[in-house]
Amino acid sequence: MWNDKRYHSLDYEMKKIFGEKGIKLSIDGNFTCPNRDGTIGRKGCIFCSERGSGDFNSQKEKSIPEQIEEQKQIMSKKWKSNTYIAYFQNYTNTYDTVESLRKKFYEAINCEDIKGLAIATRPDCISPEILRLLSELNSKTFLWVELGLQTINDNTAVFLRRGYKTEQFDITCHTLETAGIRTVVHLIFGIPGETKKEMLKSVKHISQKNIWGVKLHMLHVLRNTDLAKYYQKTHFKILTCEQYVDVVCDALELLHPDTIIHRLTGDGKKSDLIEPRWTLHKLKVLSDIDKELKSRDSLQGEKLPL
Repeated sequence: MWNDKRYHSLDYEMKKIFGEKGIKLSIDGNFTCPNRDGTIGRKGCIFCSERGSGDFNSQKEKSIPEQIEEQKQIMSKKWKSNTYIAYFQNYTNTYDTVESLRKKFYEAINCEDIKGLAIATRPDCISPEILRLLSELNSKTFLWVELGLQTINDNTAVFLRRGYKTEQFDITCHTLETAGIRTVVHLIFGIPGETKKEMLKSVKHISQKNIWGVKLHMLHVLRNTDLAKYYQKTHFKILTCEQYVDVVCDALELLHPDTIIHRLTGDGKKSDLIEPRWTLHKLKVLSDIDKELKSRDSLQGEKLPL
């Protein structure tokens, strides 16, 4: 047990490391993505919003220190802590020159009370030069790198317009592990055409790797995305809350107890969310997951193969 949870939460880990709650500050580094600028594609992933999964971030027109200060003011209304993690979230946050990346990342970690750095990126956007920069940052601050895998099913990945094969993820994951850099992997449940067995196959795949953390998301259908257009045409099946809770609990049972659970349900901007609307009730979803694990008398890693 991890305090009052049956899974190894990020909140538990941050308090263990820093002695208090760690608060992530979402920063827009004004990056783009090879899946948007024409290198791989121009439309981005099928589910991605215009802001690149950063709909709650500060305005990119502001400097990084200004964004950090603004986010601190917002978050201080919810939690009291002096431990902040600068989280570069929008688009692909290693898709730039090393010089530009170094400037932006150091601007962030040099701000007051910034104890760590989280960088969301793609597995195909970490060159040897950028890996050296990440290793340098890893020696200066508490760093983790987030990789948007979503699924190991390459056929489904083509539907998502992910733009790289799972083999690339495996290579990059190994490279980051060898460099001693913490890695967090994103998985999406509820992708059209994927069965529960296929969703859990992705979980089993990452559970065999020495990853530091996992983010589990329900697929969100957001306005002004190509996924929204596809949903309007097909009305593909959306997982119910009960189905989602069930597959999340199955996933937790397959993940190593040392793996940090960064997220169990995603946030969708209310004005943009078409489906599933039940995800707007985040606390209820988390409570239902807790209840289901308790009902099963189960813990994270319970069914991890020996």
